Amino acid sequence: MIALAAIALCTLAAAAVALALRDLIHSALLLIASWVGIAAFYLWAGAEFVAFAQVLIYVGAISMVVLFAVLLTRPPTAPVSPARSGRAVPGFLAGGAVLGLLAGAVLSSPLPAGTDATPAFGVRELGLKLLVPHAGALLATGALLTVALLGAVVLAAGRGKEDAP
Repeated sequence: MIALAAIALCTLAAAAVALALRDLIHSALLLIASWVGIAAFYLWAGAEFVAFAQVLIYVGAISMVVLFAVLLTRPPTAPVSPARSGRAVPGFLAGGAVLGLLAGAVLSSPLPAGTDATPAFGVRELGLKLLVPHAGALLATGALLTVALLGAVVLAAGRGKEDAP
């Protein structure tokens, strides 16, 4: 239980700091840290396949797309305006309300009767059952993400030439 609390604290802290920062690069890096925390939760829960998929897909692929998109599409000298303190209190109140609703929903739900049934197949078979029928969709998604990233680079490069005196 202590390990779960530590994983949850680190994951939520990384996500909260990512939301609070004004620098996109630091926020993206902290988002990656929160995705690693989610993968650690999956490992703690015994879902190794989902944890490794989380690391490969989110930490590996999607985080690189996000970082490249941020680095390639933002202007070189973007002024950062200071955060307004007037938005902090309503933000904390809304976050507390959501946290209270989630805690109430989790605490009021009945716990299922535990069964100690072992899975009928291992991680390799699970991967084959999940990925083989959807290989075309995965390839199409990868191609779509690549085209979207290249389109963002082209748009950013075109915007830089128009803004120059």
